[in-house]
Amino acid sequence: MTIRVYFGEAYVPAGASSDTLTKSADVAALVRDRVELVVPAPLTEEEIARVHARSYVDAVRTESPEMLAWSSGVGWMPGLFPAVAASSGGVVAAAVEALASGRNTGSLSSGLHHARRETGAGYCTFNGLALAADAAERAGATSILVLDLDAHCGGGTHELLAGDDAVRVLDIATSDFDRYATEPGWTLDVVDRAADYLPTLRRRLDGLAPERFALVLYNAGMDPHEDCVTGGLSGMTTDVLAEREETVFRWAHERGVPVAFVLAGGYRNAQLTRDRLASLHAMTVDAAARWSA
Repeated sequence: MTIRVYFGEAYVPAGASSDTLTKSADVAALVRDRVELVVPAPLTEEEIARVHARSYVDAVRTESPEMLAWSSGVGWMPGLFPAVAASSGGVVAAAVEALASGRNTGSLSSGLHHARRETGAGYCTFNGLALAADAAERAGATSILVLDLDAHCGGGTHELLAGDDAVRVLDIATSDFDRYATEPGWTLDVVDRAADYLPTLRRRLDGLAPERFALVLYNAGMDPHEDCVTGGLSGMTTDVLAEREETVFRWAHERGVPVAFVLAGGYRNAQLTRDRLASLHAMTVDAAARWSA
């Protein structure tokens, strides 16, 4: 089934070199013949400021103060604010559409879950997961699952969504970077053996059985892959990650819950080439399509 996926050329600012800012175009080129690619409306400064401090939003837009503008680690360039406003708009649009249609959708966005209210961090500029949760709640969602399977813990999401009774977080990482103390109803696992990864995921998903979610926001990082030097875990092969994607989307499908996904982490090196990285992220898109309503 063809699904709608949000992406626009504005996601990739001129002069960007970080995989966080550039890989969406590679994934879009790979999947464009099997999904409906839609250019989202960018979020306005006021919309982003629903989650982030206005002083930080202004710094990303103007590069002043410089330290704050550069705090995400992806570098600053004149096109950075339009890029992250567009990619954040894609996450919000995907969430609202999935909620309204009951079908899986997504955005080819990365660099979300470490961003905090007043600063960027860990290659994350604006927290599209928190922005999407806020938009989904305003659209009527009363129970949202944030499923974070990036290699790293989502400490920024914790800062922004802690205390929100409509949100539950299931976070399974392979690195303790950005670790946080969980809220009631949240779970955080840092797995150090590949053999434990899928069993932990299945156990945590099964543990959610009594809950009825209106929407899943899925942070589908590929940096747990054993060939990724940032967060990779020995034994986390392409086959394991493919099975992970099947597990996630099948679980949601069987419960009638739509998923809005984003790309999250995954970084090139000599072993994990540009094409291989794009193909890993394409597995998320394909699994979302196979298991859409």
